[in-house]
Amino acid sequence: MQQHTRFNLVLAWLIHLFTASGAVWGVLAIRAISHQQLLPAFWYMALAVFIDAIDGTFARWVNSKQAVPHIDGALLDNIVDYLNYTIVPAYFVLETNLIASPLRTPVAAMILLTSAYQFTQADAKTADHFFKGFPSYWNLVICYMFLWGLHPNTNFAILLFLGVMVFVPIKYIYPSRLEYLTHSKKLQQLMLVATILWGAASAGLLWVYPQANRPLTLFMIAFFLLYVLISVYRTFVPLPERAPL
Repeated sequence: MQQHTRFNLVLAWLIHLFTASGAVWGVLAIRAISHQQLLPAFWYMALAVFIDAIDGTFARWVNSKQAVPHIDGALLDNIVDYLNYTIVPAYFVLETNLIASPLRTPVAAMILLTSAYQFTQADAKTADHFFKGFPSYWNLVICYMFLWGLHPNTNFAILLFLGVMVFVPIKYIYPSRLEYLTHSKKLQQLMLVATILWGAASAGLLWVYPQANRPLTLFMIAFFLLYVLISVYRTFVPLPERAPL
């Protein structure tokens, strides 16, 4: 029993280290942006997103909260996420031609301030495991603006719209907690597969850049629409609790 506990303790610390390593990729992304190495910067951001996508599942598997009770894994995750999902993309806005020069500082400030609000809400992650309000996916947004070569005015309008959506209490899907999306295991698996394919499609667009890929782009637009529509649906039609056996 003691040996099993020690093994869980080591695993829990390794998972916390894995979570914290996302900050390293964030700093490397900032350095790449400062040198106008934009494609490598997005690969660093992608690695940070990959870590964020799977570390919570690992933590629940080993029950890291019980194994290392004096470390707040959720706080660690939020610190790393604020760096990667907010600070890095805000810096990208400042240092690139994504939007017109006079608007860069105000938009970067908007990203930082609205995300500070979003991250610190008591119910930023709701009791039924959804994100409340636009969940500060700024790194993903700027990635697609870059890959698709959208006009700076279009980029500005999108970023401003999403800044407003931080305050609109739509419940957005938490990709690693799909048991709160539907009771159907098949639907959970379908959504998980779609999310994995979205990640692969994103990597594919980065891989072929600066060439475009119409099928990958259409799939990603379809996934975005599905994600938003299901999120809106679950906001107004919450998942009913299972009847007790």
